[in-house]
Amino acid sequence: MPDGFVLESKKIPSPYALNRLLSKCNQVTHPPAKLALALQKSDCHLSILDTANGNLAGFVRVTSDKGLNANLWNIAALPGSYQSQLLAVLINRILGILKIEMPGCSVSVAAPDIAIKALQNEGFLLDPG
Repeated sequence: MPDGFVLESKKIPSPYALNRLLSKCNQVTHPPAKLALALQKSDCHLSILDTANGNLAGFVRVTSDKGLNANLWNIAALPGSYQSQLLAVLINRILGILKIEMPGCSVSVAAPDIAIKALQNEGFLLDPG
């Protein structure tokens, strides 16, 4: 983890903070009420916070049937010199959590292009379709 950032897994970010991050990453934003419901119904999540200002710098959330499948959503990290490191930390840590809490689940993810390298480093295969 680069200096100046910290992982947070207990507190869910606000829909507004997550939409701000998604927007800065050129990803689709969502209506706050729907995003709040999605965050509430997620099985787990990880945030990366900037220690200088407390702002959301990275995020990923997980939904699962708790049996066979787990899905990663909203993978994002602030553009800039630490983006690839932040994405790698998010993906590595969330996969570690899933191995413990949901062993045997198949993990799928719809990811932005910027996250592909970090996912491949963790053993993900690209779906050609």
